[in-house]
Amino acid sequence: MKKLILFELRKVFSKRLALIALIGIILFSALLSFSTFQNKYAFDPNIGEGTGKTAVEIDKEIAAKYEGILTDEKVQQMMSDFAPTSDLHGLSAIYVYQNAMQSAAFSRFSDKEGNWNGLSVSDVFGNEEIKIGYVDGWLSTSKNMVRFFIALALAVIIMLAPIFSGEYEGVDNIILTSKYGKTKCTTAKVAAGILTAILTTALVAAFNLLLALIFYGTEGLDCSILFAPSDYVEGFISFNITCGTLLKYQILLAFTCTLSVTGITLFLSAISKNQIVALVAAIAIFLFPVLLPITEANPLFRLVGLLPIYHALAISLLSVEQMSNGMLYAIWAIPAALLFLGVGAGISRRVFAKHQVS
Repeated sequence: MKKLILFELRKVFSKRLALIALIGIILFSALLSFSTFQNKYAFDPNIGEGTGKTAVEIDKEIAAKYEGILTDEKVQQMMSDFAPTSDLHGLSAIYVYQNAMQSAAFSRFSDKEGNWNGLSVSDVFGNEEIKIGYVDGWLSTSKNMVRFFIALALAVIIMLAPIFSGEYEGVDNIILTSKYGKTKCTTAKVAAGILTAILTTALVAAFNLLLALIFYGTEGLDCSILFAPSDYVEGFISFNITCGTLLKYQILLAFTCTLSVTGITLFLSAISKNQIVALVAAIAIFLFPVLLPITEANPLFRLVGLLPIYHALAISLLSVEQMSNGMLYAIWAIPAALLFLGVGAGISRRVFAKHQVS
């Protein structure tokens, strides 16, 4: 059986389109991550101004000055240190960006003129204890990962669509005509499909984490995502979790997404005689839910949000609810993925067992 699984894995990864898709994701990840890093900007009158690596160093130096638990005293200090020194010409100070820490402070505690708006830490964050530090790099990584993992799910579909529906030649026909050929060959294909999803997800996740570590270091992984630059104030996760926890959830959801997609693709590949039909159908099923007029505020999203596309669009699913045990509602993606994978793998095995060998 081990040889059959390796044989099926070689078939998956030897296809030109599959290799192009996988290499394309790696290149896309590298280019977007580098572009995001290079476009970083920071300014401080006492430190200087810069982009890219210099901006990250400036932001880290500023963050080190205030890092720790956010207090009203720190807010007052930041409002004083970052107060506008020139005429804003009607532009609201809330949206003025000098550096990541200034943007985080002004987006929550500033009025239009750049003065303190009167709010305390408890007014903004309730009873939550907010640990602050350099989080901008990791939050940028998180935003980029949404794009990477959607592309990854599409790549997995491309890799696995032909696994049953493709035409079999040579060794496949010999295996299928043997006494246990259909059972063993089908099991090997399912196992190869699951391994393909796991290996590619692990590769893409590890590659992106490595790039993030190179660009931003480990600072900020234990800091709250709530005290972040203005880009993350609206439409982001509203729960007091750390950057490290956010990334753990996203990587978990990347695996549940690709495993769910694997189950769907195996099923469609088994029932389709044409691999193009299986490919198009799998992509359509994967992408269709985003067209539904259902938002995170809709109670139906608790069910719709467990569809594979929302595992990749992690921010939407992670915004649903924080349960009493501290876990986010997104943890239900695990049983959802096992259901998709189990049903898809089980039906595909039965359907393919009836495959007629010419």
